[in-house]
Amino acid sequence: MRKLLTAFSLIVTLTVLAPSAGAHCEIPCGIYDDRARVQLIAEHAGTIEKSMQQILALQKGEGLNNNQLVRWVMNKESHADQIQEIVAQYFMTQRIKPDSTNYDRKIAVLHQMLIAAMKCKQTTDLKYVQELRELLKTFDKLYF
Repeated sequence: MRKLLTAFSLIVTLTVLAPSAGAHCEIPCGIYDDRARVQLIAEHAGTIEKSMQQILALQKGEGLNNNQLVRWVMNKESHADQIQEIVAQYFMTQRIKPDSTNYDRKIAVLHQMLIAAMKCKQTTDLKYVQELRELLKTFDKLYF
């Protein structure tokens, strides 16, 4: 009976935890699409830009809709977080190896991207979206 309860507990635990597992774990599964991740960062930057534009427009308009303003801020935050996740957890943790060519330059550009994403969260200054895009182009050239 004890073995049955242990097996049941294991199955329940795996069932509960499995759906929360991300697309990539930190084991060498070999299923990577680096180009897709770069494209995803570009898409997130575009969404951040649109969010910033909407926030700025809502602030200028009459009859400020606070609910809509909060939704755009939350959207901007979420997409900046996702950029930071891809940069840190995907590229810095799993893909950039210390012995790779241009290691120091790649890490420096990725770190600058983390900071630019943070600035996007702190402000509605579109220059940080442009900075993100420029850094992404630089990283793309270094990485591929």
